[in-house]
Amino acid sequence: MVTISFDIVTNDICKAWDKSGKSTIEKLIQNRIDEGSTIYNWIGKTKDLRQIIYELTYQTLLGRCKAENFNLLVSSFKEKDENFCSDVVDVWSLIDAELSTIDERKKMKDKFIQLVSSFKDSIDAALLKERFDVETLKELKLIGDTKTFQQKYIKTKTRLFYKQQKFNLLREEMEGYSKLIAELGDLNEKRIKPEILLEIIKSLIGCFNIDPNRVLDLLLESFECHPEFSKSIFVPVLREYLQLCERSTLCHLVGFKFSHYQKTSSTPSSLYIVAALLIQNDLVNLRDLLLHLTPDDESLKTKWNKYVDEVKEEARRSTIMILNPQDKKEDKENKAKVDEIPPNQKFGLCEALLKIGDWKHAVEIMEMFEPNQVLAQKSISLALCQLLHYTIDPLYNRKSPGYRSTCPSMPAYHVTSKRVTNYPDLLADNCTIFDMLLQLGCKTSLDPGLLVKVIRIGKNFFSEYYASPDEERPKLKRIFGNMLGLVSHVILPSLSLLLCNANVSFEVWGLMKLLPYQIRYRIYGDWKNECYDSHPELMLARAGVIDKTKYIMRRLTKENVKQTGRQMGKLSHSSPCILFDSILSQIQRYDNLIGPVVDALKYLTDLTYDCLAFCIIEALANPQKERMKHDDTNISNWLQSLASFCGNILKKYSIELSGLLQYVGNQLKAGKSLDLLILKEVVQKMSGIEISEEVTNDQLEALHGGELLKAEAGYFGQIRNTKKSSNRLKDSLLSQNLALPLCILMAQQRTGIVFTESNDMHLKLMGKLADQCHDTLVQFGNFLSIQLGSDEYNKRFPSIEVLTSQYHTPPDAAFFLTKPMYQYQIATKYDELRKQERSKPKMTNGNSSSSSSSSNDKTQRYIAASEAVIGPLSQQVHQMHDSKIWLDISPRFYTTFWTLSLYDLQVPNNAYEREIAKVKQSIVALDNDSHDGRKRREKERFEALIIKLKDEEKKQEEHHNRVKARMKHERQQWFLAKTTKNDTITKFLQLCIFPRAIFSALDAVYCSKMIHMLHQLKTNNFSTLLCLDRIFTDISYTIASLTENESSRYGRFLCCMLGIIKKWHADKSLYEKECGNFPGFVTVLRANAGNGATKADQLDFENFRHVCHKWQYKLTKAIVVCLESQEFCQIRNALVILTKILPFFPAVTSLASALEKRIDKIRTEEKEKRPDLFALAMGYSGLLKGRKNALVPEHVFHNKSQPKSAASGSTTVKTPTSTATDKKTSSSSNHNRSKSKESKSSSGASKRKSEDKREKTPKESSKSGDSKSKDSKDGGGGDSTTSSGSKKSTMHPPKSSSERDSKRRKVDPTTTTSSTADNSSKESSSSRNSHGGSEKRKEEEKRDGSGKRSISKERKRELPSPTQSSTDSKRYRAENGSAVSRHSKEKDGGKTRRSDGKSKKDHHGAAVADVKKERNSSKDRVGRRT
Repeated sequence: MVTISFDIVTNDICKAWDKSGKSTIEKLIQNRIDEGSTIYNWIGKTKDLRQIIYELTYQTLLGRCKAENFNLLVSSFKEKDENFCSDVVDVWSLIDAELSTIDERKKMKDKFIQLVSSFKDSIDAALLKERFDVETLKELKLIGDTKTFQQKYIKTKTRLFYKQQKFNLLREEMEGYSKLIAELGDLNEKRIKPEILLEIIKSLIGCFNIDPNRVLDLLLESFECHPEFSKSIFVPVLREYLQLCERSTLCHLVGFKFSHYQKTSSTPSSLYIVAALLIQNDLVNLRDLLLHLTPDDESLKTKWNKYVDEVKEEARRSTIMILNPQDKKEDKENKAKVDEIPPNQKFGLCEALLKIGDWKHAVEIMEMFEPNQVLAQKSISLALCQLLHYTIDPLYNRKSPGYRSTCPSMPAYHVTSKRVTNYPDLLADNCTIFDMLLQLGCKTSLDPGLLVKVIRIGKNFFSEYYASPDEERPKLKRIFGNMLGLVSHVILPSLSLLLCNANVSFEVWGLMKLLPYQIRYRIYGDWKNECYDSHPELMLARAGVIDKTKYIMRRLTKENVKQTGRQMGKLSHSSPCILFDSILSQIQRYDNLIGPVVDALKYLTDLTYDCLAFCIIEALANPQKERMKHDDTNISNWLQSLASFCGNILKKYSIELSGLLQYVGNQLKAGKSLDLLILKEVVQKMSGIEISEEVTNDQLEALHGGELLKAEAGYFGQIRNTKKSSNRLKDSLLSQNLALPLCILMAQQRTGIVFTESNDMHLKLMGKLADQCHDTLVQFGNFLSIQLGSDEYNKRFPSIEVLTSQYHTPPDAAFFLTKPMYQYQIATKYDELRKQERSKPKMTNGNSSSSSSSSNDKTQRYIAASEAVIGPLSQQVHQMHDSKIWLDISPRFYTTFWTLSLYDLQVPNNAYEREIAKVKQSIVALDNDSHDGRKRREKERFEALIIKLKDEEKKQEEHHNRVKARMKHERQQWFLAKTTKNDTITKFLQLCIFPRAIFSALDAVYCSKMIHMLHQLKTNNFSTLLCLDRIFTDISYTIASLTENESSRYGRFLCCMLGIIKKWHADKSLYEKECGNFPGFVTVLRANAGNGATKADQLDFENFRHVCHKWQYKLTKAIVVCLESQEFCQIRNALVILTKILPFFPAVTSLASALEKRIDKIRTEEKEKRPDLFALAMGYSGLLKGRKNALVPEHVFHNKSQPKSAASGSTTVKTPTSTATDKKTSSSSNHNRSKSKESKSSSGASKRKSEDKREKTPKESSKSGDSKSKDSKDGGGGDSTTSSGSKKSTMHPPKSSSERDSKRRKVDPTTTTSSTADNSSKESSSSRNSHGGSEKRKEEEKRDGSGKRSISKERKRELPSPTQSSTDSKRYRAENGSAVSRHSKEKDGGKTRRSDGKSKKDHHGAAVADVKKERNSSKDRVGRRT
């Protein structure tokens, strides 16, 4: 079905044709004729004439309109418009084409023929023959035979368009050509004008009847000989001459000349120049002329693609390793070369266009072919370079006046284009400098002079751009972007093709250093990853560099570093990124190449060093490399090797660090801490500051001295040799403002590793990353505190309030970062006070008292300065913790603790003496050698160093004395005693000691010295015994929560504490001197019945030795728990701590045997499973065996018999082996650590109630119930010195001696539960024993199982009891029996108890028996079970 839409000639019009349809159509046609427009101008208009004729024709074909009506309509308008019939035939020709091609309408073709045939009388047959197809004409019977008509048509067309006028050459006069040649051969623009020459040529043609085409050919020949007259003579003559003939004649004639030379070897350059000049002046069309040139475009593209494929294959073969010897001998001489392409007329024409300065038509030829295909021809590239020289030379002379210009001279026929004189001209409409340079690309290397010109122009522009105000920069933004494009696609790729040209490399760096490192690195990335794939020559250059780099690296050794370094330097001048990419890939595989490579890279330029920094960052950020080993517990070797290489190369050479530091910062912001290894290595190598847990004791002692002592003896390396590199690192950090952000990010990342980054991370790896992050923070903070001046450090770092509140920095890290600030503020305030005092009038005093008064003035001045700084700081830290915290310790003490350092507490006199002696030995060694100028200067330096060390030691001693005086002044305000001593010690350990003891090795020693200092200062409300007991009792939880490095620091802290205790344990006189009358060793406050006064009882020496044994036992017990846990971290941490505390633990032979047994078990079990644990166990086992001679038996370590002071009743100290005491100590310690004293929750109250109920007996005195409940509520025996004791003395004395004895408050200095609970347990011991041995064993087993962490039965049998004597066991049984009988008598007789002295003595004997019973309970229980 034919689907045609009729918008004008509708069906209704056809039906009502006679009535109104005919008049409607006639009116429409008449309106179109009256408009006076032709049918071709009605395109797009509605109801145009074409549409009317078109629809009317189809309505007729469909039978809806009669053909006679259509014929009458055409006949009527034929007279009115002479073009109407032509318009009708045009529409019919279109309908004829539709009927011949559209399948649906082919059926109407016959009707159409009949319709047209009916119009033979109305329409001229010639018009139909002109418009219709031959087949249609045949069907209309307007022509007879189709073939005959076609032949006739071709002959007519040939005669009209192709047949040339024949000239009778014999009739031509040779005189005419001679005169013409004479005129064209003697041209002079001054002698003859183009108009005159043209008239002469016309007259010769007319006079001698010579061929005009040959005359035009002679004109072109003369043009070739004299192209310099192109503007003045030939172009005007040819332009006028072509007006007399067809313009295509000249194009055909020039093309005929090129066709002639296609058969010869080469086309003359003069013909190319003439053709180019004709094209430039629009006398010849470029595309018309290219049709006459060879070879064709397809063949050129095919050859180019073949050449590119050959280059890629050659590049691939150059970079792979050939193992077959036969393949290595293969001849490689058939490499592809662009210059060997056969003669090419199209490219020659392009070269000629460039020579005459016609860039417009030249680039048109270039765009017809593949990129870089045309400019791969060296001659074309040189022609473009010459054109660029000429164009930019004025700008170069203006912007670089100090350099000599080398602009080449241009030929006379060169068309003078607009030359560039300033930067805005570069963006002019007719200026194409950027386009020409970008098109030239890497081929600029063919003209190093042009390349240097472009570089210097760009350098001058970037200098002006960055020096211009911000409001003017938008005007230069477009030029800035184009200049960056030149650097990326022209300058650096051209440098890759310049072999060993260091001068150009220096010029490029002069431009690149003006750009920020972000832009530079982006350009380096384009150069390395994109530019080398854009051009075949760059592919070959890259392959050659890779091949040579491999050759050099295979032969690199420590002995030939100099020779190979020079070879690397030559390669680096052209393609540094490719060279370093290959070198870094080998360094990541073989870390033994790091040293030789670092030494070999000393022949590089600044540009190549900058490229090396970029390549390092790119290698670090490679997403295709796994940063972890396959076990997911260790960092990959390639990352460790790359980090080590970074540190070494950045220390030795001046390479910008900004990009690398920013990369580390970005990784931290993304929550990735692995790359902190880079920062750690860089800081360590460049500053000499390293954080190592293997630091020796001598180094540790030197580290808490002055800065000079630290530099000389505190580190493994020499810091004075890193002065330059340290300054470079500092400058990079400050220039990019990265010092504070890196510190904050590392401080935050410490917890981020545990809570954010460790979702799928192995526990061992998490610990390593946490240690790495923490160590890097400490190392980086120490570096900043040393390198930054105090004033600058104070300006750049915010206050601790800002760090903790805004940046959410943990308190320990915040105090670590701000500690130098507050020390500087105190020193500044001290200087201000000193100046104020100097301005006051001085009072005349005696000489004897002047020195002491001056010292006191300095001390008071320092105290005032500290008060001015620490006072406001104490108010700031008040918001860091809950207000309940400050009920136990004051903000002032908290601030003092965290702002002081080991430098303030102790003077390392031994370290100073050792270093001074070492320097003196160096002086003696210099004196023994021959004297010369260098050694004399070295000796003078050593002597000055000795003086400086002595002055520094004296200065530190004065400072130490002032700090000690300040601490004495403040000690009354430190511990407020608003709660119990137990809670005070808990908060002290929780907020101060434990966080700082694991912060660094120096802080671990500081914590031990601070505890010792608190003891020596006799600080109020500070119990040294309770603090030590909390430190050494049940450390298994602490061990399990530490990382490896934290374990090492914690072990060092324990070692220092054990060392202090050992001194007191070994010497009674020293103990009496340092602990005898000190409040930290107060054990009992006893109320006297006579006068109600209180008396403090001190822990005597022998009881202190018992307590020391208990601590040794407790440490053994906790460590054995960790060693038998089967957990990797617990076993590792326990072994690390054991190694650290080996000088003082174990001290008893039996405890050492128990540890040795567990160590041997670990060695056996972990040898194959976990080799790292096996290595630690082997190391500790050897050290322990070497120390066996220093171990002592238990009876030597402490006297196992009960001291007389215990029997007298004045002081009762429980032995550390008492099971009940151990239970209460552990349970109370754990309870106080998990729940604060102020908590009033029902669960906590019920728990304490159940514990008290379990320990009380029915025989407990009702009269002491109030005091017991009060003491129990207050929380333990550690609070024996509080006001409750004094209130107790006002109570009435008990009626009986037993009640009086029960009322006496006896305190164990190492327990953390209430003293009343202790006494009640002792009083009820006899009643517990009365139930028989089986019930007592059940009760003891029940009590042993009540702790959070109990020892297994097997371990209980193996662990030695503190007392193992058989005589003590017998005595225990005898005394136990007497206690049972006495208890029975008391139970039966009720009030028949005797009150004489003998009964008192028996009662005291029973108390002693109870104590001994508890001491030997563990041993007795083990014996019974056995």
